[in-house]
Amino acid sequence: MNGAVATASGDRVEGFRLRRLEKPEEFRQLEEVERAVAGDPGAPTVPVPLLRALQDNGGLVLGAFADIYLAGFTVSMIGWDGTTLFHYSHLTAVRPEYQNHHLGARLKSFQREEVLKLGLSEVRWVFDPLQSRVAGLTVRRLGARPDRYYPHYFGQLADASNQGLETDRMRAVWSLANPAVESRLAGRTPSSADDRRRWDGSSAIVETEPGESGIRVPTAVAEPSGASAHLEIPFDLALVREHEPKSLRRWRHATRDAFRAALDLGYVVDDFAVVSAEHERRSFYFLAPAPPAAAPPAPASGKL
Repeated sequence: MNGAVATASGDRVEGFRLRRLEKPEEFRQLEEVERAVAGDPGAPTVPVPLLRALQDNGGLVLGAFADIYLAGFTVSMIGWDGTTLFHYSHLTAVRPEYQNHHLGARLKSFQREEVLKLGLSEVRWVFDPLQSRVAGLTVRRLGARPDRYYPHYFGQLADASNQGLETDRMRAVWSLANPAVESRLAGRTPSSADDRRRWDGSSAIVETEPGESGIRVPTAVAEPSGASAHLEIPFDLALVREHEPKSLRRWRHATRDAFRAALDLGYVVDDFAVVSAEHERRSFYFLAPAPPAAAPPAPASGKL
């Protein structure tokens, strides 16, 4: 998916119309999209009455329509952590037949516009850190920053993408008005050569090697060091599930240990890239030590 802000005329975007869902039949189409993505006609979905309640009470239920056909959607709601008011993005999904149309990035860009109209400047969500496509959208294209790691966040789930795998998640924080975010949304990302140089010059947190099928599996975990580190995840988790299923738990536990160690040592995730090395495409998070906090201003001197 590319990170450029989609050009629009009214609410039409390259053949898709992006807008809030309005009619009951549109909310029911959202259920159809959820089940199509899950690959299971009996999969549980977000109830229509809840979607209606969210839409009318500070939440956002946004859709991308091809004519009257719902191709994808995103659902978010008001969130509050005791100090910050934000939007929490609960679910974003695109029908399989539209997943090569960059629609996920366009939906998130539209969500950003609508959240800013509400007077809020931050969106948060959780995602599976082993999913390369999702990490690429979240970190690389949108400029959101993962800042917390949650082991087995949802407990056991039975759908195909989670079956047999603990549901670890990372929290992403998307600062909507941040210049770095605006730069990513405008399509300004490091070049492939820049990514390769950073990878060559950074320390490995998760070490890997090709397994019996030729697909990489983790072999060791190390603490990050230096000014830059990289953390590898599967390029395609579905291929791991198909050809190296015994390594799924190894991947989960290795990356869990790696992320938690890096965060504990004060490293932050600041980018994600797919690097081509020796005719192989590999997926990496890039991490760096967190910048020092700004010192508080000195108290004013002088007599009152």
